Amino acid sequence: MSENNNEPMGPRETRYRRRQQRNPHIRPHKRRPWLLILLLVIVALGSGAAIWGIKTWNAAQKTMDTTYAGTGSAKMRNVDAVLKKGKPFSILLLGTDTGALGRGKTFSARTDTMIVATINPKKEKMTLTSIPRDTLVNIDGQSEKINAAYTIGGASGAVKSVQKLLKFPIDFYVLINMGGLKQIVNAMGGVTITPTMTFKYGNADVKKGVKIKLKGAAALDYSRMRYDDPLGDYGRQKRQRQVIMAMVSQSNSLGSIANIEKITKELASNMRTDLTWSDMVALDTKYKNASHHAKAYTLQGTDATIDGLSYQVASATERYNTSKRIRQDLQLSTKNLTLSYFETTASTTTGNSSSSTSSSTTTTTTDGTGTAGTTTDSSQTYDTTTQGQDTTTTTQQGY
Repeated sequence: MSENNNEPMGPRETRYRRRQQRNPHIRPHKRRPWLLILLLVIVALGSGAAIWGIKTWNAAQKTMDTTYAGTGSAKMRNVDAVLKKGKPFSILLLGTDTGALGRGKTFSARTDTMIVATINPKKEKMTLTSIPRDTLVNIDGQSEKINAAYTIGGASGAVKSVQKLLKFPIDFYVLINMGGLKQIVNAMGGVTITPTMTFKYGNADVKKGVKIKLKGAAALDYSRMRYDDPLGDYGRQKRQRQVIMAMVSQSNSLGSIANIEKITKELASNMRTDLTWSDMVALDTKYKNASHHAKAYTLQGTDATIDGLSYQVASATERYNTSKRIRQDLQLSTKNLTLSYFETTASTTTGNSSSSTSSSTTTTTTDGTGTAGTTTDSSQTYDTTTQGQDTTTTTQQGY
């Protein structure tokens, strides 16, 4: 497996490293993005309530610098300008099934959790779009499940596959292993949720509609259970998003420096991201209220068997509608977005394959008749404030 550690750094990553070397003792700003540190792992946004001392700030910055890992690939747009202007941006949240249950502490695994988050500060809105792990894509000329994109091509491969699948720019990625989720929840003192169904799985013993506070191990098992859910992996995705949003809404209670230090320590061991410390500071300044309203969606697919393996195939119509919604959330133009683009399998190359030097495309269908089109799940809606939303939108031209 490759994590793209040997790829040349992109211009933004090179600039970050040089700035870090030149100014290792930059005086910190007064704003303290402690919640943003947690936020970017769990796709949460909020304002920092604690006022840190210089020592705590410097320790947190040093700790979080260890989580930085660039993809080695150029971004689809100028993310520095996006953050500077306070425009909506996107994060690809990746979760590997490692770090717990005796599965090792590295990130060398498939990303069974893939969630695209869009954050719009003007509308105080966040959306979470889950991509099923079995979604069909084409990598180096071979049919693959999208959860293999990270294994084959590292963070760069995962980002490129999602961009090809849905045709919108991924501005940042955040990778966390399941052991990290467990430890972060413990550092928070647990997370309170209202279960969507009754079941017992590992440390999770829950009843539908009965509110319960889950510790890290129980929260992890609540998020992982799949086989007893009538909706299978789609039901698991809903519960993953539910835990994420519960962590978002409850994170403002993390007022003690002790909790903050615990969280940053766990993140250093269990997270990788191409967000720099400066990015985190910028997010705390301009995006602190962006999680007040949140909605959850799923890229819906249908069962297909290819070469004896089962896949989820998202129809052209489903991919088109999902792309259009995400681009609108990012205030990007949809003028040149066409259904025909999505009528072939999303294909990428990593440059790591000796068997193929170019991508091939195959026509996708959703059933035996070739019928396309499904509905996007938007049944989960979260409101963490009663504050009104700004309905003003502007369009940004580009990718």
